[in-house]
Amino acid sequence: MNVIVAGGTGFIGRALCASLVQGGHRVTVLARTKGTPQGAQANPTVVEWDGMREGAWERCFDGADAVINLAGAPIAESRWTEARKRRITDSRILTTRLLVQAISRQSSRPSILINASGIGYYGAGDDRILDERSPSGKGFLADLCLQWEAEASLAGQFGTRVVLLRTGMVLERDGGALPRMVLPFKLFMGGPILPGSQWVSWIHRQDHIGLIRWAMETPHVSGPLNAVAPEPETMRRFCAVLGRVLGRPSWLPVPRAALHLVLGELGSLLTTGQRVRPAKALAGGYVFRYPSLEPALRAIFSRE
Repeated sequence: MNVIVAGGTGFIGRALCASLVQGGHRVTVLARTKGTPQGAQANPTVVEWDGMREGAWERCFDGADAVINLAGAPIAESRWTEARKRRITDSRILTTRLLVQAISRQSSRPSILINASGIGYYGAGDDRILDERSPSGKGFLADLCLQWEAEASLAGQFGTRVVLLRTGMVLERDGGALPRMVLPFKLFMGGPILPGSQWVSWIHRQDHIGLIRWAMETPHVSGPLNAVAPEPETMRRFCAVLGRVLGRPSWLPVPRAALHLVLGELGSLLTTGQRVRPAKALAGGYVFRYPSLEPALRAIFSRE
């Protein structure tokens, strides 16, 4: 297939592009600067764009079979000021709108748009098991995901199949949340973020990429798709397993009040969670390589 990837230079995008190229697909990365995506293990074509304006980059949509949109400013990089929230929102809503407009102008349109979203769609959860049929929640991330998915879904008006990839915590050594969680453990200061009972819905990066490729190649998959492993863990259990894999104790909890003092509203992302089930993937026949946390973490850290 001829695949366009927006956001192909990031933590997930680099590995996805390498996997697609190695699988025989022709990959074009939309990037803010020309050149091979840093850290890429394969060499996709790179087309420059700014993610905000129409331009010559749209020519690469001619003959495209699939569009994968992973673009967006990092959610947890810094405190959620109003300016930061606007950047997080605009980098998703405006970019997705631009891609859908580009799709609409093609005489031969891509057969599928896989658009990133997040399990923040469900809002702060408790012990309820949430699947793709569960309603949206409340809060900044829930509102953002609702708007984001609405923009992507407009591509369906033009005959393009739309998959909304609601992603949990993606695990690998070279990015995402895991390296920041590991550092305190290596300093013998690791422990759960309180209250500890909040659920962590996670996924190994290999399975995240596997789900993207599965959705791309499975015509009956459309709409929301939870990109999480089948076995979420509480924060307390997650940190206990992480400590065991690293050979370190999980004994120093992080107080909720201290986290909110430092991070403000962003702290709620860490002190609340969602117990999410990948119902659609399981029903559709996707086989997870890492359904359980401990084997996933051991696979990651065995390469050190």
